[in-house]
Amino acid sequence: MQDVLGVRLLALGVFAGAYVGLSLGRLPPFRVDRTGVAIIGAVAMVVTGVIDWNGAVASVDASTLALLFGMMIVAAYLRLSGFFALVTTWTIQRARTPVGVLAAVVVAAGVLSALFVNDVICLVMAPLVIDLTRRLRLPPVPYLIALATAANVGSVAMLTGNPQNMLVGSFSGISYRLFLLREAPIAAAGLLCVFGIVWLLYRKRLPPVLAPVEAAPHLAIHHALMIKTMLAVVAMLIAFLAGVPVALVAVAGAAYTLLTRRVKPDKVYREIDWKLLVLFTGLFVLTGGVERVGLADVVLRSPLAGGLQQPLLLTALAAVLANVVSNVPAILLFKPLVPSLADPQRTWLLLAMASTFAGNLTILGSVANLIVVEIARAHGLRIGFAEYCRVGVPLTVLTLLLGWLLLA
Repeated sequence: MQDVLGVRLLALGVFAGAYVGLSLGRLPPFRVDRTGVAIIGAVAMVVTGVIDWNGAVASVDASTLALLFGMMIVAAYLRLSGFFALVTTWTIQRARTPVGVLAAVVVAAGVLSALFVNDVICLVMAPLVIDLTRRLRLPPVPYLIALATAANVGSVAMLTGNPQNMLVGSFSGISYRLFLLREAPIAAAGLLCVFGIVWLLYRKRLPPVLAPVEAAPHLAIHHALMIKTMLAVVAMLIAFLAGVPVALVAVAGAAYTLLTRRVKPDKVYREIDWKLLVLFTGLFVLTGGVERVGLADVVLRSPLAGGLQQPLLLTALAAVLANVVSNVPAILLFKPLVPSLADPQRTWLLLAMASTFAGNLTILGSVANLIVVEIARAHGLRIGFAEYCRVGVPLTVLTLLLGWLLLA
């Protein structure tokens, strides 16, 4: 009994230390980022004997990593072909008023983020939005904030929209089609909230009409590569909706797109977020160690388990944790607990929604926000913490309430 208690305390110590590092984003006084924290925590779980090597390997969810990697490859080819730039530019240029441009940014960011990983969409769209708003003589900041928040909100619609959705899909077994049916209406309502709040707060800064448009720079479009990749995307969507395992579809699509004579593989591999894949691996081992020693059972026998059964409390807790330790680690915290709850499917859907919408609370809430802010800074624009929160705080509260109402 003492041995079991000792191992549990050891596992809890490693796990708690790792999550403190994840919440801080570093391990003072060392120069270690979140990925490094996850690696160190995973190794500590194995070295201390909390989980053996075979158990650590088995705890890594290969399906999630394959899905994320495959979608990164496909998105990389779309980006290199000029697809995202073409869609964004075409959509915004069809707008007739400053408010129409705002709506175009929200719709383009939301829809593209649902189909592909939201971080990628922000990385591609932010420079384009800055360029287009400057040529249209519009204030860039409202449109950039709309881009970041809409990308987060839109990504909740599909399993491929963001990494935490991919985790939920893998752990829950919820099909692509069912996830879409339950979460897409919430994403649509959330995008309306993004448009409404940004317009309400910035309406006095938007001019009544658009200025004459300056000549657009030439877009580098690789038509053959774009057509080939889009055919792959259409086939993938059909397979997703038909119920083919999403990880298999993603890696098959990636393998097909890699068969090209036009793009050097190094260009594609530079587009892959390798740090995120390693972060996932380390977090899987950390969670596996906790499951191995039965800490999840201790939590389920505690008063906390009663709160997890309440959709509103669960939504609030997931939102808080997503802002404290980031959304992916927050999802993994719930992994050992959800299967034992009364309605696991609804719980997973609530967690996907809450952890994603919570990312809009502050600039630090999601990687997508940070991408937009850093690109803006590189172009001489400043999006302050307080200015972002003017949109982020009410938007997060409103969308979380809507998501809870529609799912609960």
